[in-house]
Amino acid sequence: MGPLLPDVRVPPPGPASLALAERLRRVESRNVTYLDDEWPVFWEEAAGANVRDADGNVYVDLTAAFGVALLGHSSPSVVAAVSEQVGRLAHGMGDVHPPALKVQLLERLASFAPWPGAKAVLASTGSEAVEIALKTAYLATGRPGVLAFEGGYHGLTLGALAVTSRPLFRAPFAPRLHPGVAFAPWPAEDGRGASAEDVLAAVRRILRDGAPNGDPIGAVIVEPVQGRAGVRLAPGGFMGELSGLAAEAGALVIADEMITGMGRCGAMLASGVVGLRPDLVCLGKALGAGLPLSACLGAPAVMDAWPASAGEAVHTSTFLGHPLASAAALAALDRYEPDGVLRRAEVLGARLRNALGGRLSGLAGVVEVRGLGLLIGIELGGADAGEGAAARVAIAALRRGVLVLPAGERGEVLELAPPVVLTDAQADHAVEVLVSAIEEVL
Repeated sequence: MGPLLPDVRVPPPGPASLALAERLRRVESRNVTYLDDEWPVFWEEAAGANVRDADGNVYVDLTAAFGVALLGHSSPSVVAAVSEQVGRLAHGMGDVHPPALKVQLLERLASFAPWPGAKAVLASTGSEAVEIALKTAYLATGRPGVLAFEGGYHGLTLGALAVTSRPLFRAPFAPRLHPGVAFAPWPAEDGRGASAEDVLAAVRRILRDGAPNGDPIGAVIVEPVQGRAGVRLAPGGFMGELSGLAAEAGALVIADEMITGMGRCGAMLASGVVGLRPDLVCLGKALGAGLPLSACLGAPAVMDAWPASAGEAVHTSTFLGHPLASAAALAALDRYEPDGVLRRAEVLGARLRNALGGRLSGLAGVVEVRGLGLLIGIELGGADAGEGAAARVAIAALRRGVLVLPAGERGEVLELAPPVVLTDAQADHAVEVLVSAIEEVL
């Protein structure tokens, strides 16, 4: 397990996965896991770039489990660190009697933050890190309004959901969402959306006039690359212009780097790659190397908008600075330089994009292959594709032993976010599988 090519012994989902799906159907809210005769398979083991399901099928994983396993599943150094830590201290009291590891992790995060003397708040989920950032921005500016972007995905807790644009997620809870959020279009450079100039004009108006309810704008939240919207990149220079406009208006820029951060895009933070100058950065997913961990980092002047604790924190959580998650993160960070993680993400990402772009060029229904580092999107469209095309490709690839996910509001983009330990042989094989699956569906 790790460098293996696919080994599909039973057409997926096999009988064991189907049986587990039926059991799950009886005990889990029907809203959570999509279940039908073609999806999903249930995982039992994973290592490197391989996953084994309950029926014994082995897959090549191009999802890294939502981008979490950037270093590979069950990274040996992470496993060793967590195994050692669980015998010493499995849980602490994060804001009362903190685990010593919490201090070490915060120091490591500060070491690659874009501001000297950076401070942070740790959490467990991406949504919580976004909530912390939104609270911080309000405390620092006194302005409750937020500018977000169409297509942006920032989580599903109420504060994070308020700045997430997709109607599917928002509609059931609309009366509970903060009304002081204005959405600007996402810029495009190919004529298939608003131009960067038009979007920047809209940003200027929103920063000047405030949110629809009149709230003045204190925060601009943006993904360096929109992930769930379909790996959407802004035109060159846009992020720098956006940062400048926010600074002029006295609003703080929040970079949601859940999927783009921690090396996936060839740098510890993708903000610097795309020219974004954030005041706050939200990290998660790969940060915990498989354990639940997230963080909101900021410049000291911004983070010191929080009041000093007088014995009761106004934002905390039971698992703050959890020792096992902290141990996993520290062990993972120790591998970045010796394993050449950043360079591998850049090189492997280019290999996949070039191979897919070459093989899919001219194929009717394939709009574009795009990405940054190891975050890649294949957009499907036109008369031969239609809504949900990427989901159908994901099912076709699953049958061939390759795991990918659909993205985009209409399920029109195939998203690839593989681990850096994906071998060249696995990458080449996966390209062939994806080309075959796309040709089958289109």
